[in-house]
Amino acid sequence: MFQPIFLATLFLLTYTQAAFFNGVDFSWLPQMEAHGYTFKNSNGVQEDLLKILQGYNVNACRVRVFNNPSNDPVNGHCSPTEAAALAVRCKSAAMEVVVNFHYGDTWNSVGKQNPPAAWAHLTYSEMVSAIANFTENSLQIFKSKGVNPYGVQIGNEINSGICHPTGTVSNPSQMSGLLNAAYAASKKVFPSSSVIIHLAQPQNIASIENFYDKYKSNNGNWDLSAFSSYGSGKEIPGIVANMATIKSRYNKPVMQVEFGGPETNPNGVKSDLAAYIKGVKGFGGLGVFFWEPEVYEPFATYAMGAWNGTTREPTVALQGFLAA
Repeated sequence: MFQPIFLATLFLLTYTQAAFFNGVDFSWLPQMEAHGYTFKNSNGVQEDLLKILQGYNVNACRVRVFNNPSNDPVNGHCSPTEAAALAVRCKSAAMEVVVNFHYGDTWNSVGKQNPPAAWAHLTYSEMVSAIANFTENSLQIFKSKGVNPYGVQIGNEINSGICHPTGTVSNPSQMSGLLNAAYAASKKVFPSSSVIIHLAQPQNIASIENFYDKYKSNNGNWDLSAFSSYGSGKEIPGIVANMATIKSRYNKPVMQVEFGGPETNPNGVKSDLAAYIKGVKGFGGLGVFFWEPEVYEPFATYAMGAWNGTTREPTVALQGFLAA
Protein backbone atom coordinates (compact mmCIF):
# COMPACT_ATOMS: atom_id res chain seq x y z
CA MET A 1 0.00 0.00 0.00
CA PHE A 2 3.04 2.30 0.32
CA GLN A 3 4.34 1.64 -3.19
CA PRO A 4 2.73 4.70 -4.89
CA ILE A 5 4.25 7.02 -2.31
CA PHE A 6 7.65 5.41 -2.78
CA LEU A 7 7.43 5.73 -6.57
CA ALA A 8 6.34 9.35 -6.35
CA THR A 9 9.24 10.11 -4.00
CA LEU A 10 11.68 8.34 -6.33
CA PHE A 11 10.38 10.34 -9.29
CA LEU A 12 10.73 13.60 -7.38
CA LEU A 13 14.32 12.82 -6.40
CA THR A 14 15.21 11.83 -9.95
CA TYR A 15 13.66 14.98 -11.38
CA THR A 16 15.37 17.22 -8.83
CA GLN A 17 18.77 15.71 -9.57
CA ALA A 18 18.30 16.05 -13.32
CA ALA A 19 17.04 19.63 -13.04
CA PHE A 20 20.39 20.95 -11.74
CA PHE A 21 22.98 21.52 -14.43
CA ASN A 22 26.57 20.43 -13.85
CA GLY A 23 27.80 22.17 -16.95
CA VAL A 24 30.88 23.00 -19.00
CA ASP A 25 31.65 25.49 -21.72
CA PHE A 26 34.06 23.63 -23.98
CA SER A 27 33.75 25.62 -27.18
CA TRP A 28 37.48 25.25 -27.85
CA LEU A 29 37.07 21.47 -28.14
CA PRO A 30 36.57 21.19 -31.94
CA GLN A 31 39.67 23.25 -32.65
CA MET A 32 41.72 21.39 -30.06
CA GLU A 33 40.75 18.11 -31.71
CA ALA A 34 41.45 19.54 -35.18
CA HIS A 35 44.97 20.40 -34.03
CA GLY A 36 45.71 16.96 -32.61
CA TYR A 37 44.91 17.44 -28.93
CA THR A 38 43.58 14.32 -27.23
CA PHE A 39 42.10 13.51 -23.84
CA LYS A 40 42.56 10.64 -21.42
CA ASN A 41 40.39 9.65 -18.50
CA SER A 42 41.75 9.43 -14.95
CA ASN A 43 42.91 5.87 -15.69
CA GLY A 44 45.12 7.06 -18.53
CA VAL A 45 42.88 5.68 -21.29
CA GLN A 46 42.19 7.91 -24.26
CA GLU A 47 38.49 8.65 -24.64
CA ASP A 48 36.09 11.13 -26.17
CA LEU A 49 36.01 14.20 -23.94
CA LEU A 50 32.23 14.11 -23.56
CA LYS A 51 32.34 10.55 -22.25
CA ILE A 52 35.03 11.52 -19.73
CA LEU A 53 32.95 14.47 -18.54
CA GLN A 54 29.88 12.28 -18.13
CA GLY A 55 31.87 10.39 -15.51
CA TYR A 56 31.89 13.61 -13.46
CA ASN A 57 28.11 13.97 -13.69
CA VAL A 58 28.37 16.71 -16.32
CA ASN A 59 24.96 16.95 -17.98
CA ALA A 60 24.99 20.29 -19.82
CA CYS A 61 27.19 22.27 -22.19
CA ARG A 62 27.42 25.86 -23.34
CA VAL A 63 28.58 26.67 -26.86
CA ARG A 64 29.56 30.15 -28.03
CA VAL A 65 28.62 31.75 -31.32
CA PHE A 66 30.62 34.44 -33.13
CA ASN A 67 29.21 36.28 -36.16
CA ASN A 68 31.96 36.28 -38.78
CA PRO A 69 34.98 34.78 -37.02
CA SER A 70 38.52 34.39 -38.27
CA ASN A 71 40.26 31.04 -38.65
CA ASP A 72 42.33 31.61 -35.54
CA PRO A 73 41.89 28.43 -33.47
CA VAL A 74 41.80 30.27 -30.14
CA ASN A 75 40.11 33.59 -30.95
CA GLY A 76 38.08 32.61 -34.00
CA HIS A 77 35.88 29.80 -35.32
CA CYS A 78 32.64 29.23 -33.32
CA SER A 79 30.49 30.17 -36.32
CA PRO A 80 26.80 29.24 -36.03
CA THR A 81 27.38 26.13 -38.12
CA GLU A 82 30.38 25.02 -36.05
CA ALA A 83 28.55 25.72 -32.79
CA ALA A 84 25.55 23.73 -33.95
CA ALA A 85 27.78 20.76 -34.82
CA LEU A 86 29.21 20.80 -31.29
CA ALA A 87 25.70 21.07 -29.88
CA VAL A 88 24.73 17.92 -31.78
CA ARG A 89 27.53 16.08 -29.99
CA CYS A 90 26.24 17.41 -26.69
CA LYS A 91 22.73 16.21 -27.38
CA SER A 92 24.06 12.81 -28.46
CA ALA A 93 25.73 12.59 -25.04
CA ALA A 94 22.38 13.40 -23.35
CA MET A 95 23.56 16.89 -22.36
CA GLU A 96 21.37 19.98 -22.35
CA VAL A 97 22.62 22.88 -24.48
CA VAL A 98 22.95 26.61 -23.82
CA VAL A 99 23.73 28.73 -26.89
CA ASN A 100 25.93 31.74 -26.09
CA PHE A 101 25.72 34.60 -28.60
CA HIS A 102 28.56 37.12 -28.28
CA TYR A 103 27.23 39.36 -31.07
CA GLY A 104 30.75 40.03 -32.26
CA ASP A 105 33.27 38.52 -34.66
CA THR A 106 35.37 37.50 -31.66
CA TRP A 107 35.21 37.80 -27.87
CA ASN A 108 32.91 40.19 -26.10
CA SER A 109 33.13 40.37 -22.33
CA VAL A 110 32.54 42.65 -19.37
CA GLY A 111 35.09 45.18 -20.58
CA LYS A 112 34.45 44.96 -24.34
CA GLN A 113 31.27 44.93 -26.41
CA ASN A 114 32.27 45.46 -30.03
CA PRO A 115 29.61 44.73 -32.66
CA PRO A 116 30.44 42.60 -35.68
CA ALA A 117 32.37 44.55 -38.30
CA ALA A 118 29.42 44.32 -40.67
CA TRP A 119 27.21 46.10 -38.13
CA ALA A 120 29.61 48.84 -37.05
CA HIS A 121 28.13 51.60 -39.21
CA LEU A 122 24.48 50.58 -39.03
CA THR A 123 21.85 52.90 -37.68
CA TYR A 124 19.99 51.80 -34.55
CA SER A 125 16.97 50.57 -36.50
CA GLU A 126 19.21 48.71 -38.94
CA MET A 127 21.05 47.08 -36.04
CA VAL A 128 17.74 45.97 -34.51
CA SER A 129 16.98 44.13 -37.74
CA ALA A 130 20.51 42.75 -37.97
CA ILE A 131 20.53 41.26 -34.47
CA ALA A 132 17.07 39.77 -34.98
CA ASN A 133 17.98 38.22 -38.32
CA PHE A 134 21.31 36.84 -37.13
CA THR A 135 19.76 35.33 -34.02
CA GLU A 136 16.89 33.74 -35.93
CA ASN A 137 19.03 32.44 -38.79
CA SER A 138 21.63 31.00 -36.42
CA LEU A 139 19.05 29.24 -34.29
CA GLN A 140 17.41 27.81 -37.40
CA ILE A 141 20.71 26.01 -38.03
CA PHE A 142 20.52 24.45 -34.56
CA LYS A 143 16.89 23.51 -35.20
CA SER A 144 17.74 21.93 -38.55
CA LYS A 145 20.26 19.72 -36.73
CA GLY A 146 17.66 18.56 -34.22
CA VAL A 147 19.02 20.63 -31.33
CA ASN A 148 16.41 22.27 -29.10
CA PRO A 149 18.49 24.27 -26.61
CA TYR A 150 17.54 24.64 -22.99
CA GLY A 151 18.70 28.25 -23.10
CA VAL A 152 19.68 31.01 -25.51
CA GLN A 153 22.06 33.60 -24.07
CA ILE A 154 21.69 36.95 -25.87
CA GLY A 155 25.04 38.59 -25.25
CA ASN A 156 28.07 37.76 -23.15
CA GLU A 157 28.81 39.61 -19.89
CA ILE A 158 26.79 42.62 -20.98
CA ASN A 159 27.00 44.74 -17.80
CA SER A 160 27.89 47.75 -19.95
CA GLY A 161 25.33 47.00 -22.63
CA ILE A 162 25.65 45.45 -26.08
CA CYS A 163 27.00 46.44 -29.51
CA HIS A 164 28.73 49.63 -28.41
CA PRO A 165 28.18 52.48 -28.85
CA THR A 166 24.63 51.87 -30.05
CA GLY A 167 23.40 49.75 -27.16
CA THR A 168 25.33 50.94 -24.13
CA VAL A 169 23.73 50.69 -20.70
CA SER A 170 23.82 54.51 -20.59
CA ASN A 171 21.34 54.40 -23.50
CA PRO A 172 18.97 51.86 -21.99
CA SER A 173 16.19 52.39 -24.50
CA GLN A 174 18.37 51.34 -27.43
CA MET A 175 20.08 48.61 -25.41
CA SER A 176 16.70 47.16 -24.51
CA GLY A 177 15.49 47.47 -28.08
CA LEU A 178 18.41 45.42 -29.36
CA LEU A 179 18.05 42.77 -26.69
CA ASN A 180 14.28 42.57 -27.10
CA ALA A 181 14.81 41.97 -30.82
CA ALA A 182 17.15 39.09 -29.98
CA TYR A 183 14.66 37.82 -27.40
CA ALA A 184 11.78 37.81 -29.88
CA ALA A 185 13.90 36.09 -32.54
CA SER A 186 14.91 33.40 -30.05
CA LYS A 187 11.30 32.76 -29.07
CA LYS A 188 10.25 32.66 -32.72
CA VAL A 189 12.51 29.66 -33.33
CA PHE A 190 12.42 28.03 -29.88
CA PRO A 191 9.35 29.22 -27.94
CA SER A 192 10.10 26.97 -24.96
CA SER A 193 13.79 27.82 -24.57
CA SER A 194 14.79 30.16 -21.76
CA VAL A 195 16.28 33.42 -23.01
CA ILE A 196 19.20 34.39 -20.81
CA ILE A 197 20.74 37.71 -19.81
CA HIS A 198 24.35 37.11 -18.77
CA LEU A 199 26.28 39.52 -16.55
CA ALA A 200 29.72 39.31 -14.95
CA GLN A 201 31.00 39.73 -11.40
CA PRO A 202 27.97 39.27 -9.15
CA GLN A 203 30.27 40.23 -6.27
CA ASN A 204 29.63 43.78 -7.56
CA ILE A 205 25.90 43.71 -7.01
CA ALA A 206 25.50 47.44 -7.70
CA SER A 207 26.58 46.88 -11.32
CA ILE A 208 24.16 43.98 -11.65
CA GLU A 209 21.23 45.92 -10.24
CA ASN A 210 22.06 48.96 -12.35
CA PHE A 211 21.78 46.88 -15.49
CA TYR A 212 18.62 45.01 -14.57
CA ASP A 213 16.86 48.10 -13.21
CA LYS A 214 17.47 49.98 -16.44
CA TYR A 215 16.58 46.99 -18.59
CA LYS A 216 13.38 46.28 -16.68
CA SER A 217 12.27 49.92 -16.69
CA ASN A 218 12.68 49.92 -20.49
CA ASN A 219 10.46 46.85 -20.92
CA GLY A 220 13.37 44.46 -21.33
CA ASN A 221 12.42 40.80 -21.67
CA TRP A 222 14.33 37.86 -20.24
CA ASP A 223 13.59 34.49 -18.66
CA LEU A 224 16.75 33.63 -16.73
CA SER A 225 19.61 35.56 -15.12
CA ALA A 226 23.10 34.13 -15.56
CA PHE A 227 26.45 35.11 -14.11
CA SER A 228 30.19 34.68 -14.50
CA SER A 229 32.08 34.40 -11.26
CA TYR A 230 35.66 33.30 -10.70
CA GLY A 231 35.84 34.38 -7.07
CA SER A 232 37.35 31.79 -4.74
CA GLY A 233 37.59 30.65 -1.15
CA LYS A 234 36.10 33.02 1.41
CA GLU A 235 34.61 35.19 -1.35
CA ILE A 236 32.16 32.49 -2.43
CA PRO A 237 29.47 32.78 0.29
CA GLY A 238 29.05 36.49 -0.41
CA ILE A 239 28.91 35.95 -4.18
CA VAL A 240 26.31 33.21 -3.77
CA ALA A 241 24.28 35.45 -1.47
CA ASN A 242 24.30 38.20 -4.11
CA MET A 243 23.07 35.77 -6.76
CA ALA A 244 20.28 34.71 -4.40
CA THR A 245 19.36 38.38 -3.90
CA ILE A 246 19.14 38.93 -7.67
CA LYS A 247 16.93 35.86 -8.01
CA SER A 248 14.56 37.20 -5.39
CA ARG A 249 14.62 40.85 -6.48
CA TYR A 250 13.79 40.20 -10.15
CA ASN A 251 11.87 36.95 -9.72
CA LYS A 252 13.88 35.12 -12.38
CA PRO A 253 15.70 31.77 -12.14
CA VAL A 254 19.48 32.03 -11.79
CA MET A 255 22.40 30.07 -13.19
CA GLN A 256 26.18 30.45 -12.94
CA VAL A 257 27.47 29.93 -16.48
CA GLU A 258 31.18 30.56 -15.89
CA PHE A 259 33.55 29.34 -13.20
CA GLY A 260 37.25 28.52 -13.17
CA GLY A 261 40.32 28.58 -11.00
CA PRO A 262 44.12 28.35 -11.19
CA GLU A 263 45.26 25.16 -12.87
CA THR A 264 48.21 25.21 -10.44
CA ASN A 265 45.83 24.68 -7.50
CA PRO A 266 43.45 21.92 -8.58
CA ASN A 267 42.54 20.92 -5.03
CA GLY A 268 41.48 24.47 -4.27
CA VAL A 269 39.47 24.64 -7.49
CA LYS A 270 37.77 21.36 -6.58
CA SER A 271 36.70 22.83 -3.24
CA ASP A 272 35.56 26.09 -4.82
CA LEU A 273 33.53 24.31 -7.51
CA ALA A 274 31.81 22.18 -4.87
CA ALA A 275 31.12 25.30 -2.78
CA TYR A 276 29.50 27.11 -5.70
CA ILE A 277 27.36 24.09 -6.58
CA LYS A 278 26.19 23.64 -2.99
CA GLY A 279 25.55 27.37 -2.65
CA VAL A 280 23.67 27.76 -5.93
CA LYS A 281 21.61 24.65 -5.20
CA GLY A 282 20.92 26.02 -1.74
CA PHE A 283 18.99 29.05 -2.98
CA GLY A 284 17.25 27.16 -5.79
CA GLY A 285 19.62 28.07 -8.62
CA LEU A 286 19.64 25.97 -11.77
CA GLY A 287 23.30 25.12 -12.35
CA VAL A 288 27.02 25.87 -12.42
CA PHE A 289 29.20 25.71 -15.56
CA PHE A 290 33.00 25.29 -15.64
CA TRP A 291 34.52 27.46 -18.38
CA GLU A 292 36.83 25.58 -20.80
CA PRO A 293 38.03 22.91 -18.33
CA GLU A 294 39.50 20.83 -21.16
CA VAL A 295 42.10 23.33 -22.30
CA TYR A 296 45.81 22.75 -21.82
CA GLU A 297 48.91 24.40 -23.25
CA PRO A 298 50.18 25.07 -25.79
CA PHE A 299 46.72 25.34 -27.40
CA ALA A 300 45.94 28.38 -25.26
CA THR A 301 47.65 30.13 -22.39
CA TYR A 302 44.38 30.31 -20.44
CA ALA A 303 45.52 29.06 -17.04
CA MET A 304 42.22 28.10 -15.43
CA GLY A 305 41.53 24.75 -17.04
CA ALA A 306 41.19 21.36 -15.38
CA TRP A 307 43.44 19.23 -17.57
CA ASN A 308 47.03 18.11 -17.14
CA GLY A 309 48.88 18.90 -20.35
CA THR A 310 51.60 16.34 -19.64
CA THR A 311 49.43 13.33 -18.86
CA ARG A 312 46.40 14.59 -20.83
CA GLU A 313 44.26 13.46 -17.90
CA PRO A 314 41.78 15.55 -15.89
CA THR A 315 43.01 17.12 -12.68
CA VAL A 316 41.18 16.67 -9.39
CA ALA A 317 39.47 20.02 -10.02
CA LEU A 318 36.64 18.29 -11.87
CA GLN A 319 35.93 16.17 -8.82
CA GLY A 320 34.18 19.24 -7.44
CA PHE A 321 31.16 18.12 -9.48
CA LEU A 322 31.18 14.84 -7.57
CA ALA A 323 32.04 16.30 -4.16
CA ALA A 324 28.97 18.50 -4.29
